[in-house]
Formats: sequence, structure tokens, C-alpha cells
Amino acid sequence: MKPLTVAISYSPEPFFEKILLEFVKSDLVENIIVISQEDIHVNVPGCSILTTGTLLSQETLEIIFGNIRTKYLVLVSEPLHISLEPDALKNIMEASAYAKAGIVYTDFYNEDKQGRDLHPLNDYQSGSVRDDFDFGAMMLFFVPAVKNTLEKYGPVPHVKFAGLYAIRLKVSIDYPVYHLNEPLYSVIKKDSASGIEKIFNYVDPRNVVVQKEMETVFTDYLKKINAYVPPHCLRDTARESQLFPVEASVIIPVRNREATIAEAVKSALSQKTDFSFNIIVVDNHSTDRTTVVLSDLAREHSALKHIIPARTDLGIGGCWNEAMYSKNCGRYAVQLDSDDLYNSPHTLAKIVRTLREGNYAMAIGSYTIVNFDLEEIQPGLIDHREWTDENGHNNALRINGLGAPRAFDTGLMRTIGFLNVSYGEDYAAALRICREYRIKRIYESLYLCRRWPGNTDAALAIVDTNRNDAFKDKVRTDEILARQKMNRGD
Repeated sequence: MKPLTVAISYSPEPFFEKILLEFVKSDLVENIIVISQEDIHVNVPGCSILTTGTLLSQETLEIIFGNIRTKYLVLVSEPLHISLEPDALKNIMEASAYAKAGIVYTDFYNEDKQGRDLHPLNDYQSGSVRDDFDFGAMMLFFVPAVKNTLEKYGPVPHVKFAGLYAIRLKVSIDYPVYHLNEPLYSVIKKDSASGIEKIFNYVDPRNVVVQKEMETVFTDYLKKINAYVPPHCLRDTARESQLFPVEASVIIPVRNREATIAEAVKSALSQKTDFSFNIIVVDNHSTDRTTVVLSDLAREHSALKHIIPARTDLGIGGCWNEAMYSKNCGRYAVQLDSDDLYNSPHTLAKIVRTLREGNYAMAIGSYTIVNFDLEEIQPGLIDHREWTDENGHNNALRINGLGAPRAFDTGLMRTIGFLNVSYGEDYAAALRICREYRIKRIYESLYLCRRWPGNTDAALAIVDTNRNDAFKDKVRTDEILARQKMNRGD
């Protein structure tokens, strides 16, 4: 018997039979299973049709792994136009053998009429647990590893969308998930979703059923690896006896935002409260007119504290530390980005009231996506209603962010601090907090978040996207290890 079975989602596109023929002509492929949700006919010998749910569903995967007799399964879950490199299947099987891996995935090429470009993928680590981790178009499974995993940890839950996610998480407990750093195929893909739509898929109300399934699968995984934190273990912050100069500080890290910083500061200055507050702007050695704009505003408004740090190696997180540890910082530290605005003069009061009422370590509001002219654009309101008080602190490890504006208990945050980076510092802080402390969400829009070419995350190249994703996966890795250690009582 040949060592490979191929399972591939059906596509009515003309390229589909060409893909099948590439697999059929391989001396390594025993059988090709074409997955379809309706009756179809394929004019390619060596193919069998499985009419069932999607290739992501529990039902489909149970049928495939329950009947497969080959040692390996190549899974092509999306109906993409792919073309194999010479010896691709041989190389990926060899990688599985020498890495003793349960799952192998490889780099690939993006191809169009102009040619093709390398699409590198990230290495998998124990924190690569988000459901949208990019494995590319093909994954190879070592079938005995999958069967051993399902026997040890139980069958895949009855899910329509998260079956594949459940299998790869469970396989990763006992077997390596190996990234072969070699492009073994090309993809010609029509991408219907914009980058901004992809970023916010997990908060889109249209995806609520999918996301609930993913959360259920992920929570079960956390329990199996002893990283689950029961809600009753979370605690309030201690009443802070320390004296602060003001009740709240709006903190704005900034570098080279001459076009937006004045609006951001004035938005903070316009807040109406029954408590004292100030605005701390950490000007990270701007080289445009940002410093001049802030100096002028500081002369007019005593509540504005303009700090230029002595250090020149600070990221956004380091700027937060400069503000938070300064003598000017208030009891609560509240975020405002240098190109964004509070959408009401009552935003600060609502945030501080929320923190006070429950002695929360952190409060997170909701925001509306707007263009540079403050006109609402898709996807509009981002309110993170996937959060629940019972499980949000666990599910936070699966998703890629927790929202804005963010506000912190300063006394607690001074014991934690921010990572000195310019991406993911807020996410890392939130994960650290919700390992032990309660976080409260505000589902009302409090904030206008501009999307424009000046954003630090606008139109990132694949290498930059990979770097950011790998960093957050490392943050998750460290946090999972910390939660396991806490649960062991170490």
C-alpha cells in the first residue's frame, strides 16, 4: 500500500481537476478523498467522493480518520489553486519521520501573472494556539499520532467548524507540530477578505457560532494541559493605600504624530469628571513637529505633563512604564493612542467608575473604527462580546487582542510593568493580569480608532506580520507555562 491519502475540499473551479491529477500521478498517493456537501461527479480516476459536512467538521474528520489505512494524510482544507513542487510529498513525509511529528506544514509561493513570491510561515510553538494560525494550504498528519491522540484524550467534540482545530490542538500535546522551512507548493488565491476584515473576524457577530465552538474546543485543551484557570480563582485588587497626585492619568505614548497628537490631547483635556486627572504624554524623541505641538499645549494646560524620556531605546511599552512609574501618574492609568480620540467628554468618568465599582485590575472599553476624517468604516463597532466573566480570561489566550481603550489599576501595574516593545505590550499585560485578577468590559463605544496609512500596523509585509504573530505566540507560550506552574502550586 502506498503511504499517503489525500483529503481535499471540492471546488467547481476549472483548476480543481488539475490539482487532483497532480496527486494521482504521484507514486506515493494511495487514495484521494474529495469532500463535498452535495452530490458531485469527478472525472479523475483514483478519487472517492465523501458527501458530508465541511473538512473542518467533527463528522467529516471522524469518517476520514476512522477509515484511513495509510500512514499519512495530506489535508487540503480550502479549495485553493495549488501546484506541487517536485518531490513535495516525499519531502514532507521525510520531515514527519525525522522530526517524529504529528503534523507537518511547509512554506509556499504566492503566484500570479507577474511571477511568484515566497510566503514564509512561522514556526509552531506551544503558544501557537489561536485558531487562525497560518499552516498554509496543506497539512500532513501522521495518522497513528492522530489515532493515539483521539484514543487518549477523547473524540473530537461535536462541532461543525472547529473539528480540525480540536485535532491539531490535541495532537500538539504529545507530538511535535513541525514547520518545514521549504516552499513545497504554489498557491494562486483570490482573497475576498480585506486585511482589516481578517483582523476582526473573531469579533464579527456573523461568526459567533464559529467562535463559540472554537472557545469550547480551546477551553477543553487548556484543561487537558493544566493551564485552565477557574473563574473562582480570580480576585479583586487590594485597596491601594498609596497616595497619588490625581485619581486618573490619561497616558499617550507618541512618536512623530504631528497631524493627530493635538486632537488626541484635546480629546483627553475635554473630559468631564468629578475627580482630578491629568494627561501624561511620553514623547519618544519625535523628529517631526510633535514636540513643538506638545510644548505649546503644555504651556497652555497645566494638566498636560509632557515627558521626553532620557532613554532612546523605548518601545510603546517602555513609554507606558515611563508614564506609569512617574511621580505624575494617578491611581488609574487610562490609554489613549496618539492618533485616536475619546468619543465623548464622559469617557474617562465611565472608565474610572467601572474600575472603582468592582476593584477591577483592568477595564477595557469598546471602540469604533473610523477613517482619518472620523467617518465610520467597516467593521465599525469592536465591542469584544465574545468575552464572558466566566471564561474570558481563558479564551483571551486564543484570540489576538482584547480591545480598547484599556485602563489599569496603577498600583498593581507597577508590580507587573509593560514589556518594552511596540507591538503586543498591551496584550501581554492583559494576559498577565487576568491570570489572577478580574477584568471588566464596557460594551459601549468609548473611543474612535483611526485606520489610516500612518498606523503602525498598516499594510504590513508578510515578514512583519509573521514577526508580530510570532511575538504574540511567544507571549502565549510564556503565559501558558506560567498558568501551568500556578496550577501546580510551584
